[in-house]
Amino acid sequence: MTMSSTLPSTQISTKQRGKAHVLIGMLWRDKFAFFATIFLIIAVLCALFGPILLREAAVAQNLRARNLAPFTVDRGWLFLLGADALGRPLLARIVVAAQNTLMIAAGAVVCSGVVGALLGLVAGYASERVSNLIMRLADVIMSFPSLLLAVIVLYMLAPSVGNIVIVLAITRIPVYLRTTRAEVLEIRQRMFVQAAKVMGASSLRIVFRHILPMVVPTLVTIATLDFAFVMLAESSLSFLGIGIQPPEVTWGLMVAQGKQYLTNAWWLAFWPGLAIILTTLSLNLLSNWMRVALDPAQRWRLEIGGRKNG
Repeated sequence: MTMSSTLPSTQISTKQRGKAHVLIGMLWRDKFAFFATIFLIIAVLCALFGPILLREAAVAQNLRARNLAPFTVDRGWLFLLGADALGRPLLARIVVAAQNTLMIAAGAVVCSGVVGALLGLVAGYASERVSNLIMRLADVIMSFPSLLLAVIVLYMLAPSVGNIVIVLAITRIPVYLRTTRAEVLEIRQRMFVQAAKVMGASSLRIVFRHILPMVVPTLVTIATLDFAFVMLAESSLSFLGIGIQPPEVTWGLMVAQGKQYLTNAWWLAFWPGLAIILTTLSLNLLSNWMRVALDPAQRWRLEIGGRKNG
């Protein structure tokens, strides 16, 4: 009894370790994607633990260190990147700001991805009348420039984290809706879907058990790219003054607060801007790797490279 129950779990654990080893090997094959992943892991750790460890340091004012230049070693490691107009260490503020910046982007991407994917599944598998109704809804949302729509809504509502997530999520729903619908229209014609229908499988089972797993890799790749877009949109809103408001902080708000000091304290806007650029670049590099890794027709290049390196 014990042997029979232990063996399958051991085999499953071995298979999982083997898959993880192959995945790491494929990631190591693409050095840009590997280091992009390392940077994103560091950014996520900063978002999770930064406010717990450095929130007090990020808000503590020290007018003697006002606009302190970067790499001033006698002030301590927190002032490695300099200080802002109120003497607050930029390094601590960038680490703390990572939470709001990434949380808003992640919330908007998850909400828009889930809603858009569900609507796309219905539009691709349901009747033509229902599909046309859903697609007209997507056309209405896409008829407004996403950033302009966000500006209009946030001028009428309070610029809180929840409102920003909702507005940015609504503007990104058509991306996932159209992509999912196009994938479903192609997949529903395949033989395994027709076989499931013949065997009497319900529409819900066919959609969520057979079609959705085929669509998820594409949606994950799009979500990775969309994360960078949403993060830039949030930074733009904060720069315009209708995003997150002080005392809360985001990278975009830090850039906005430092723009008036560009001539004599360039580092106030440079370091948070660099954080935005590096995060966006890392997400794009990781998305390119995922596009290859999730495509069976191209994955063999990374797998062969991983075996050679191993």
